[in-house]
Amino acid sequence: MFALSPSCTLCPRSCGVDRRRGPYGVCGQGEIIRAAWAGLHLGEEPDLVGEKGSGTIFFSGCSLRCASCQNLQISRQGLGAEMSPAQLAALMLRLQEAGAENVNLVTGGHFLPAILNAVNEARRLGLTLPLVWNSSAYETPQAVRALSAEVDFFVPDCKTLDMTVSAALMKAPDYPEVARRAIEAMAAVKPLRREGPGERLIQGVLVRHLVLPGLLEATRGVLAWFRESLAGRALISVMFQYTPPAPDGEIPGLPSLRRGLNPGEVERVRTWLEELGIEEGFIQEAAADAAWLPDFRRPNPFPPGQARPVWHYSEPLPRCGGSVG
Repeated sequence: MFALSPSCTLCPRSCGVDRRRGPYGVCGQGEIIRAAWAGLHLGEEPDLVGEKGSGTIFFSGCSLRCASCQNLQISRQGLGAEMSPAQLAALMLRLQEAGAENVNLVTGGHFLPAILNAVNEARRLGLTLPLVWNSSAYETPQAVRALSAEVDFFVPDCKTLDMTVSAALMKAPDYPEVARRAIEAMAAVKPLRREGPGERLIQGVLVRHLVLPGLLEATRGVLAWFRESLAGRALISVMFQYTPPAPDGEIPGLPSLRRGLNPGEVERVRTWLEELGIEEGFIQEAAADAAWLPDFRRPNPFPPGQARPVWHYSEPLPRCGGSVG
């Protein structure tokens, strides 16, 4: 186990700042865990949702600066509440008591040492659920190794493998190299495993890719790489539900992100999936409007029927044993 050092290098940004005192780096967070919401999420892929929902915990902050981010309120605007590893452990146990199929940790890489401490404490106190690491794939090899003993599912985004796009979109020209290396390492340590009458997935890697308007060639590059490097070793989830989150102005060198996908773009990507022979995975359909975008100011940030809240940052934090305090 590694700890947060006075010169932070937890993510590939390697900001080198002392997050125990500040000023903070790209993620915008100090050493104390900050999270915004936890609940039973029904909008994830079927293998994660199961019958009762994925026990999802959304952390605040992010080491990327994606202009297309759908969760700006928590990734860059600071919504959330601070908690200790013991309180995070208690939150995991509360999700288990609520019937969650797993504990799904969303964008927590910048809190990795504290999160691993929380997982160890939760296991000691009776957590038996599978663990999902849901991330941008902007991970160091050390982080993947540290997680490999605890995680059952890696759910990384593969946002793009085009350096020009990643430099403009997220100010991270190294993203393609970092993401490829991280995702392939994840697939090496967590091969796909299915079990039971329904052959439900109990371990593996599920790579998500959000298709962006006007950037279809970047999507084709991701699909071709997946087919060549990961087919049969991981699943892919192609997401067509991009909704403009009102980015600040246009992005030099890129098409406008102020529109959704048009039917022709969706059909072209579907054709590429067929041509490449990518058959096993998931497709998330286009959203009808912006109503599905989460609003973390609400106790339930998601549309009705998509999630059941267990905790919101405006509420007291749970204590071990399930009580509130």
